[in-house]
Order: sequence, then structure tokens, then C-alpha cells
Amino acid sequence: MKSHIQSLLEQTLQSLIEQGIVPTDIQARIQVDRTKDKNHGDFATNLAMMLTKAARKNPRELAQLIINNLPESSHVAKVEIAGPGFINFFIDGNALANQLQEALVDPKLGVTLPEPQTIVVDYSSPNLAKEMHVGHLRSSIIGDSVVRTLEFLGHKVIRQNHVGDWGTQFGMLLAYMEELQAKDEGKASLELSDLETFYRAAKVRFDESEEFATRARNLVVELQSGDEYCNKLWRQFNDISLSHCHQVYKKLGVSLTRDDVRGESTYNDDLQQVVADLDAQGLLTESEGAKVVFQDEFKTKDGEPLPVIIQKADGGFLYATTDLAAMRYRANVLKADRALYFVDLRQGLHFQQVFSLAKQAKFVPESLSLEHLGFGTMNGEDGRPFKTRSGGVVKLVDLLDEAVERAVELVRSKNPDMDEAEVLHIAKVVGISSVKYADLSKNRASDYIFSFDQMLSFEGNTAPYLLYAYTRVAGIFKKAQDIDLSDAKIVLEHEKEKDLGTKLGQFNEILSRVSAKGQPHVLCGYLFELAGAFSSFYEACPVLSAETEAQKHSRLQLAKLTAQTLKQGLALLGIETLEKM
Repeated sequence: MKSHIQSLLEQTLQSLIEQGIVPTDIQARIQVDRTKDKNHGDFATNLAMMLTKAARKNPRELAQLIINNLPESSHVAKVEIAGPGFINFFIDGNALANQLQEALVDPKLGVTLPEPQTIVVDYSSPNLAKEMHVGHLRSSIIGDSVVRTLEFLGHKVIRQNHVGDWGTQFGMLLAYMEELQAKDEGKASLELSDLETFYRAAKVRFDESEEFATRARNLVVELQSGDEYCNKLWRQFNDISLSHCHQVYKKLGVSLTRDDVRGESTYNDDLQQVVADLDAQGLLTESEGAKVVFQDEFKTKDGEPLPVIIQKADGGFLYATTDLAAMRYRANVLKADRALYFVDLRQGLHFQQVFSLAKQAKFVPESLSLEHLGFGTMNGEDGRPFKTRSGGVVKLVDLLDEAVERAVELVRSKNPDMDEAEVLHIAKVVGISSVKYADLSKNRASDYIFSFDQMLSFEGNTAPYLLYAYTRVAGIFKKAQDIDLSDAKIVLEHEKEKDLGTKLGQFNEILSRVSAKGQPHVLCGYLFELAGAFSSFYEACPVLSAETEAQKHSRLQLAKLTAQTLKQGLALLGIETLEKM
């Protein structure tokens, strides 16, 4: 309904321009907000006050002109001027009921599909050669939720798992393998658990020996130069790491596949061309043997130029070079309209620089929207980045396993007579969902405290609360299986029916915000409010024991749409629902 009001105002503004009331060069962003007090209508806009200076008219006078020029709409019952020049819209109750009725039979639940775009989403992107840890959680699940929402809205979404498969860590592994073979200790086992041990041993050598570190860096250059032996070992290390990553994705319910992997190594053949193209445009400068780009808008705190390093003195390439090549590929080959990067907020400066340089060098068109959608850190109870008790990095698979184990105890305590197989199934859904929802429900730009006790609670904005809310709504239909709702009409009479109907009508608006800003917490907050609105409705408005058949059928339809919206909303978060808890 909000988009409908905006459309009416856009038509009105065009009419005012054509009449000469508003200048033709006006740049006005039409903002429509939901009112907090329903006595002031359902929606309000400050458009008249925004235009008053350009139109040279009193804001209330201009507000009246806007109202006079509004196209007729069956959705709008009344329009009023309030205060200094706000325009309040009152939505017709029958129009809302009709909107909900249409949503019931629509696979998209009445969501208006925008003009489809091609959107590349860069997310998860772990460094290979070691196991995924909790630091990979946020990128993986936030990116996946936004991807699901964009696809639901009809966009062509191209997932890109830009794994770190070409950096110093592989030089370390190659150098360590070389040392072991020189000592005639045979080949290291290439099982996943041994690879993790192998990596740690190589890291110790890298930190302790400058000679080893130099050899590791040189091997990275050999790897990037196409050395056959280095590449053979690299492929083995890679395959093991990727197998582990996809086991974790499956457990986590993340939709990435092997086909979505396009790591740093993919762009190796284009890196020298990136350097040559930047040089041809006169953008490269040599600094201490390295090839760098200085941009006027980026300086240190002391006002010194801040370089983007393109190629190191030893010939090696950096993240910036690979990112530039990736952007060029995403623009020219994938034909992206938007490119979203779900990467830690601490990489903000890096992305500002490479985005700016990509456009300056014309590697991507100005029309391509490059967006770094950063996120904060997941912290322990002490407010510091989440660690094991010994201070080590927590493996992501261990975190998920512990969540499921805790959920098993929780489900058993509430259902002592439940079949064990059912306990394990419910616990798996609750445990994994709780980890995901605890993260997704926080503003991605904020740090947050991870707490098993809090996330597994049935109170507050948590996964268990919402999963239970869904089963509660779905449970109504187990008692109403034989009721024919094919001709049932939604009628919004009671205040709580209207409140629930209004909340259901906001689903479209919420998904638009998730799509535009990459903020799943907006959807989480909406689903929590929807569950609360249904609870208030259910307490105030008897459903199966309603006074009339028509009233019962109407309320069953509201309950049905609530269940559908909760299920679809949770699915967009990557969360499976349960029919029983």
C-alpha cells in the first residue's frame, strides 16, 4: 500500500509540473511513512513542505493543491492536511481486505515484483587451506538471506563465493610440504583434520623463520606464474578445503554450491592485464619498487597520499588487483546492474578505494552500483571477538554442533515422551535456526554478543519463539481440516483484525527494504511483530468458536495468510519451519 501511495504522489507531482505550479527541474524524493497514531491516518508524507520553497507557496496551500490533483484510488478512503503541511492518507478497510484476499492465492503473497536486475552477490568467501571458523558465519548467512530475498523478488542473482585460494597461506603450505619431502618424511596426509594440523605447523614455521617466510612468498609467485608442481599440490589442498566448506554450508542451510565458487585464482590470467591497463591510463606510480595508484580523495590522518598497491616489488599481486579483475568480470561478462559485497566492515576503506579506482579506470560503467554491505563482529560474553576457552578461534562446525546438542536437551525437557528420532529432527532445526536468527536479527553493521542461553529462549525475538508461533498458527488448521474456505471472504471488523491485516499488508514494503539495504534484521523484526499481532488477534478474536460461520471463515483466512507469511519470511532467512514442536 505504501508503494501505491508513492505512485499516486509521483503522478500528482508530474501534474503539478505540467501546470507550472512546481518547476520542471525539481529533484524531490517522495517519502511516505507509516503513522504512529492511527488517528492521523495510515500513511503520511511531508512532500508539500519539501516543495514549498521551489513552488513559492505556503506549505498548507501547496498540500491542498497536491490533494486536489491526486488521482482517484479505491484504496484511499480519505486524505487530510495536518500541522504545518503534512498530508495524511486513510486507507479504505475494504481495500486492505481485498489486498489480503488476493495475497492468499498469490505464490508471492501479494508482493509487487520490481523491474528485474542482474545482481552479483559476493558472500561467505572463506580463506581455504583451513577450516571455516565463526568469523565466516555472518558473511555466509547474511549474504544468503539477501540472495534468497532478491530471488523471491524476481531478480537474476549470481552468487560468487570469492574464496581466498591464491594467497600467502598456500605459499606456507607448499614450503612446508617441500621441507617435509626434503627430510624424506613422505607426503603429508591430505585428510581434512590433518590439513588443519598441517596448516598450523606451516604457520609456526612462517612466523619463526624469515628464511621459510621468504621461501613461502616466492612459492606464491611461482604458483601465480603457473608452476606445474605448485599447481598440482594447490589443487589438492583446495579440493579438501572446499569439501569441508560445503559440508558446513549444508549443515548451516546456506545455498552456495561448488558452481558458485569463483576464487581469487580464477582471475590470475587477467592480473597482468589489469596492471597494463592502469599503466596505459597513466594511473600507476612506482613506490619503493611496488606499482601503486594514488587517489586524491584518499589520504592518511596526516594528509599523506594513501596508495592502492597493485603489484608488489617481488611481482606478487594483492587483494586490490584481484578485486579489480573480479569487478571487470562481473561488469563485462556477468552484466551486473548491482554488485553486493558482504564483507567485514573493517575492510571499508579497501572497498572505497577499489570501487573508486574501478570507475576511474573505466573497468566498470558508472551505472553499475558497487555496494560494500559490511557487518560487525560476533563477540563473546566478554565483549571481545568470540574465542574458545583456551583463546583459540572457534570452528564453525563445532559451534553448530554445540547449538544442536543444547537444543536436544531443551526439546527433551519440554517433550519427555517424544520419539527420539523426532527429538533429534526438531533439535537440529531449532539449534541451527537459533544460531542463524540470533545473528540475522541484529543490525548487520553492529557488533553483537553471542549467547546460547539467549538465542535458545522461547521468549523475545528468537528463532524458538517464531518457530513455535508458526506451529501455533498451523495447529489451528489441524482442527479445521474439513472446513471449506474456497468462497471465504476476509472482513476486517474488530480492531485486532485490522491490526493483523495491516501488519500482513506490510510484507511487500519490508522485502523492498531488505532488497535495497541488504538488512535481514528488518525482516526478522517484522516477523516478530507479525507473530505478536497474531497472538493479540487470537486472544481477542475467537477463530473456531467465532459467532458466525462468515466470521470464522474470515478469521481462518487471516490465520492462513499469517502462517504463509511466517513460513515464507523464515524461508527467506534460510530457516526451516516445523509443524510440531
